[in-house]
Amino acid sequence: MRLWTDRNYPIIISCAKHLSTWTEAEVKKMGYRTIEVTENTVVVRGSMRDVMRLNLCLRTAHRVLVPLLRTTCRNIRDLYESVKSIDWENLLDADGYFSVSSVVHNHTIRDTRIPSLYTKDAVVDRMREMCQRRPDSGGENIGAAVFVYWEKDEIIIYLDTSGEPLSKRGYRKIPGSAPMQETLAAACIMATGWNGTKPFISPMCGSGTPAIEAAMIAMNKAPGSLKGHFAFQSVKGYTRIIPGESAPNVAPRQRNGASPDQIWKEIVLEEKAKERKEGIPQIVATDISPEAVENAHTNAIAAGVAPYIEFKACDFADTPIPEGAKGTVFFNPEYGIRLGDPKELAPVYERIGTFMNEKCRGWTGSLLTGSPELSHLVNLYYKTRVPFFNGPIDCRLFIYEGCELKGQNV
Repeated sequence: MRLWTDRNYPIIISCAKHLSTWTEAEVKKMGYRTIEVTENTVVVRGSMRDVMRLNLCLRTAHRVLVPLLRTTCRNIRDLYESVKSIDWENLLDADGYFSVSSVVHNHTIRDTRIPSLYTKDAVVDRMREMCQRRPDSGGENIGAAVFVYWEKDEIIIYLDTSGEPLSKRGYRKIPGSAPMQETLAAACIMATGWNGTKPFISPMCGSGTPAIEAAMIAMNKAPGSLKGHFAFQSVKGYTRIIPGESAPNVAPRQRNGASPDQIWKEIVLEEKAKERKEGIPQIVATDISPEAVENAHTNAIAAGVAPYIEFKACDFADTPIPEGAKGTVFFNPEYGIRLGDPKELAPVYERIGTFMNEKCRGWTGSLLTGSPELSHLVNLYYKTRVPFFNGPIDCRLFIYEGCELKGQNV
C-alpha cells in the first residue's frame, strides 16, 4: 500500500463495546459512508487525509487503523512470519521509533505480552535486513504505532494512526477516583439528544469529564486539537512533498505539491475556524467535594473550556438550575461496584429521583449506572435505557423525558 498517495482504502475505526452506534453517527455526520459496523468498529474508505480528519474530530472512537495484512495465524511463529512479510521499510523510518499494541484471543497464548514482543522482533528484523539499521521500540506513544488483532486462527496487522488512544484527550491533568472515560461521556451526552443549544448540568461532576465534553460539543471544538502527537505523524514520508497534493495556504514555491505535514496543519486550521465562542448555553458542574470541583476546574482550563462552565462545590440537590430553556441533566453516581456501598447508596438514588422531579421538571434527565437494583430507586418514568460499558462494568444510561415520577400523570 502507498499510504500517502492511495486514495481509497479501508479505514477501521475502533471504539469501546456498544459505542459504535454513536461513532457511526459521527462519521455519517462528517460525510462518510459506512462500509461495515460491528459492536466495537466502524469501517469507512478514504485516504490519509481522511485518517487525519477522523483522528482530529471523532469524540467516541479509540483508534483509527489502516489494515496492512489479514491472514491465518495458528501460533506465535506464524505471527512472526506474517509480520515480517510486511514492507515496513516503506512505512517506518529506520532511525525512528515505534510501539506495538495487541488484542489476542488464541488458545496457544497464555501471556498476552508475547505477541507484542514477537511483533516488535519481526519488524526490527525486517528493517535491519532491508535498511541495515533498525528503529527503536518501546511502550511510549511518541512515534509510529502498530496494532495486532489476533482472534482464534485469524490475525490482522494494522498501522495504528492514532498511537495513544483518542479517549485520552490530554486535558485530564487530575483524574480523581474512578474517572469516566472521555469517549463514554461524549457518547452518553449524544445518547440524551443534547446538541449544545440548551443548558447542561452535571451534578456529582467528579473530575469534570461530562461537563468538559459537553462544553467541547457546544463549542464544536475538535477533541483531537488538544493532543500533542498522533502516530501518523511518525510514518515515513510525513514531511515529504507529494506531487499533485494541495494545501490551501502553502508557500508559492510548493504549490506543485504538499507534504502530509502541511495538509495536517491546514485540516487543524479548518476545524479551528469552525469553533463557536458565542451563544454557548449555560453548563453547570457541581460536586460535594471542594477538591473534586477544584480538580475539575483545572481540567477544564487544560481543555480550554473553563469560561463556559460554572463550577460549584455543593450537595447535588443544591445544584443551581438555569432559568429559561429546559436542558439536560446528567448523573453518573457511584454504582456500589468500584466505589460506594450499595446499602448506603440506596437513599442517594432516591434523592436523585426527587431532585430531578422537583428541580428539573420538563428537562431531559439521564443517569448512568451499573446497578439495576439501585436504578429502580430513582422512581422516574424512563423513555429509554441505552447499554454502555464503563470499563468492564455493564451499565445502562436511563433517559427520563420530563423527569416525571412514576404514578404521576404524564
